[in-house]
Amino acid sequence: MDTNAVLDIGLDALILTAKLAAPVLITALVVGFIVSLLQSVTQIQEVTLSFVPKAVAAAVALLVSGHWMISELVTFTHELFARIPQLVGG
Repeated sequence: MDTNAVLDIGLDALILTAKLAAPVLITALVVGFIVSLLQSVTQIQEVTLSFVPKAVAAAVALLVSGHWMISELVTFTHELFARIPQLVGG
């Protein structure tokens, strides 16, 4: 197994991680922005107010995109297992 193969697998893993984290992170970012905008407009400065909507939105994002996430992980794992003979030189 050479350095290029390790770097290729590492790059693919990082890209997959970014793809899988994006729906939840973007959802939490958008909801957090909306809640903070509402807090600034209404002058309600409660720190814990933004936690519950973000947690609920992240849970909904996981429910909506969970099947896709599992499919991507299974596909990546199958591709890694298919690469094993090539990586060990067989």
